[in-house]
Amino acid sequence: MIAQVSPFWLVKSLPEMTKEEWESLCDGCGKCCLQKLEDEDTGDLYYTDLACQYLDQQSCQCKSYDSRQDKVASCISLDLRRLDEFAWLPSSCAYRLLLEDKPLPDWHPLITGSTDSVHLSENSVRNKVVCETDVPEGEWEDHIIEGVINL
Repeated sequence: MIAQVSPFWLVKSLPEMTKEEWESLCDGCGKCCLQKLEDEDTGDLYYTDLACQYLDQQSCQCKSYDSRQDKVASCISLDLRRLDEFAWLPSSCAYRLLLEDKPLPDWHPLITGSTDSVHLSENSVRNKVVCETDVPEGEWEDHIIEGVINL
C-alpha cells in the first residue's frame, strides 16, 4: 500500500516551511503591489488600482524582486518576524489564509499546478491597474477601489 502524502501547506505551519515552500505560496496575483492609502484619523487602509512602477502588469511579478526594498522603501518583505503585519494582505493571499487557518482557493497555482490559473480566474491585477507613475500623487485618492478581490 502506497501512503498518500499531503501537500506541505496542509501539514506544515508557516514557520516550518522551507524557503522554497514559503516562496511557492505566492500566487502571483500582484495585489500586494498596489498602492495603499491610510486614513490618518482612523488608520483605515484603502487599496488603489495603482500598481508599483516595478510591477510587470502582464506577469504580475516584480521586475526588481531581489532589490525591491532598496528601490521602494515601503515594500514589505513577508517573513516570519512580521506575521502581525499580514492582516493588510489581500484576503485571498495564501500567507494570510494559512495564518488564519483557511484553505487555499481552488485557483491557487499550488492547487491547479499552473501559474496561469490566478490570471484565468481573474484573481490577479492583470489588465486592471495603472502604473503609479502615470498618476500624480495628489490624485491617488481618486483611484481607491472597493475591494481587492474584484479589481
